[in-house]
Amino acid sequence: QVQLVESGGGLVQAGGSLRLSCVFSGHTLRAYAMGWFRQAPGKERERVASISSSGIGTMYADSVKGRFTISRDNAKNTVYLQMNSLNPEDTAVYYCNVVLRGAPVDDYWGQGTQGTVSS
Repeated sequence: QVQLVESGGGLVQAGGSLRLSCVFSGHTLRAYAMGWFRQAPGKERERVASISSSGIGTMYADSVKGRFTISRDNAKNTVYLQMNSLNPEDTAVYYCNVVLRGAPVDDYWGQGTQGTVSS
């Protein structure tokens, strides 16, 4: 059974940084493309970044391009999201998930990790 556990959230001031981690268990991470998603209060969940199974290909939402970096360590079954130059609009619960045929897998959502940016 696949399990995803996110960590690394917290409270930072605008301009600060956070590094999120997502540990994947129950299968071999290297087989899957992965994504980071976020949901702000009152808004729908959105994808902010994704990475191919090999780690060579990455994609970013326009709102985070140039500030966020997704990476993975398949040997550690872990996916990361480095978030720099944070602003209050980045405040959200952040989730990771497997990406299959361009979409996250509904059964795999974890608890997420809260990232809060103060102005």
